[in-house]
Order: sequence, then C-alpha cells, then structure tokens
Amino acid sequence: MVHASEIAAEESALVAVKSRESGHGPQFSGASLRCMRASRVLLSLLASSSACATGPSPASAPAPAAAISPPPPPAPLPPPTAPLPPAAQPPEISPAIRAAVDAPDRSEADRALDAGRHPAELLAFAGVAPGMRVAELQAGGGYTAELLARAVGPAGKVYGQNSRFVLERFAAKPWAERLAKPALANVVRVDRELEDPVPPEAAGLDAVFLVLFYHDAVWQKVDRPRMNAAIFRALKHGGRFVVIDHSARVGRGIGDAEALHRIDEGVVRDEVQAAGFRLAAEGAFLRNPDDPRDWNASPRAAGDKRGTSDRFALVFEKP
Repeated sequence: MVHASEIAAEESALVAVKSRESGHGPQFSGASLRCMRASRVLLSLLASSSACATGPSPASAPAPAAAISPPPPPAPLPPPTAPLPPAAQPPEISPAIRAAVDAPDRSEADRALDAGRHPAELLAFAGVAPGMRVAELQAGGGYTAELLARAVGPAGKVYGQNSRFVLERFAAKPWAERLAKPALANVVRVDRELEDPVPPEAAGLDAVFLVLFYHDAVWQKVDRPRMNAAIFRALKHGGRFVVIDHSARVGRGIGDAEALHRIDEGVVRDEVQAAGFRLAAEGAFLRNPDDPRDWNASPRAAGDKRGTSDRFALVFEKP
C-alpha cells in the first residue's frame, strides 16, 4: 500500500521539474527526469497491486454443517388388544357326574328336561365333585338339587333353599315329594328368604347355585345387594357362585325381568362383582345365537320353546 509521505515526495519532485522548465528552482538532467517518471510509474503499479492485495476479504466460508443425527426409530406400536378367548369348550364330564346324570332311578320328567338343561355340562362347568358342600337357592321342585345331591355323593351335602313365595306359588308339593327320595338323603331343606338364604351352619360352602332365577329376584323386589353379600359370606375363600339365567337383549337391563323372564347379562356381572366376587369363568353350553330374545322364557309360558332360550352361564369366585 502507498503511504501519504511517498505521494507528497512525488508531488515535490514534479513541482521541481516544472520550476526548472520555467527557469525557476533547481535544474535536473534528462536522466533524472526519466528516473522520476519511472519511479512514479512504479509507485502507481505498487499502489494498484497493494489495492488488489488488500481488497475486500473473501466471504467467510460457511461453517461446516452440524452433523445430522439419524432420525430416531419410530416408536413401537402399542400391542394389539388381547384377543378374546375362544368360546368355552364343552367341559369335561367326570365319571361321577356322568353316573349322577345317568342314574336309572331319575324320573322320566327330569330326563325329559335334560336336552334343554344340559345337566352334565352344568355340573362339570361348576366343578362339582364328590364330598363338596353346596347350596342351591330357589331350588323350586328340585331338578338341579337332586343332580347336585347325586354328584357330591354321601360324603357331601346340599342345602336346598326356597323362599315363601316360591313354596306357596308352585314348589311346596313337588319339593316335599322329591326330598323323600333316598337319593336326596344328603339334602337339607332350607326355608329362608333370598336376602339371607343360607343358614349359619352352612358357612364355608364350596359352591352356591342360582339357576334361572336371578331375573325373578328383580320383579319380586328382592334386595339383591344384600342377597349377594349373604352369598359371599356363606362361601369359603375360593368358593364359587354359579349363575345361570335367560339372556335379555343387550342394553335391556332389568326391563324384561318380569314380562319376558330375562335379564341383561351385564347387570348380573356388575351386581355380583360389586359384592366382592371376581368373574372366574363363563360357559357357552347353554348359548343359542338364533334366539331373538323377544319371547317369554318362563317355563309356563315358553311352551315348546322351553329349553331353547339363549342362556348365560357364569362362575364367580370369592377371593
């Protein structure tokens, strides 16, 4: 870069040249003048070179791009909802249960009901075995109570409960007649209301059965929470509460309990579990998907449809 002092020296030299040419000031030879002109050209070239050398600084090189991390792997999809278990397979029938159902001294009237009631499957589904202590609530005329008595055998015991309403309405005579049979020697008759159906001496039961009657507890104005609590107390830990009933259409709740003798399965599940039970098993052996569930399933009203209603089978367990 040419400094100001160098330019001033050049200007002084030029002034001196002009003065000489005009007859004033010092005299310079031609060689001197040529030398000064060469110097001026050299200084000019140096100035140009310096300006190029000191021109605007090149644009800063862009900073190297930050290393780009690979995108994280996509979050794993949530596991699919656990598939519903397949429809329950028919329970295995033990020799003791088969012998109870096939006993030659069972009445013809009872045998006629077997096709629609599936007694062997019911006993197997509930896990009934010789030596058990069980109860049937609202035993009615005793169809199921007799089967239970035969299945638990002489070492077992069955408490057969009926309310006053049931006894007076239809069960007193057939129930008394059945209890006189030798096969029911291990059955204890219990006349109590459903709110407190099990006598104190029956504590620690293995199982309690309520067959085709939960819906009747609705229209008979039974205190069902109290009933379920009493059943819970009567069972041992691990004991089972077995409920079979005619299925109402989903969402009907208790609306068909009296007119059609049916109940929404969801109501039973909710009410029984509210008493402290857990749902342990459900059976498909009484299901009928072709049932429109719009007809009266009461035995007296069903006629030739008796035994064909869609029915749910639930086992609740006392923890």
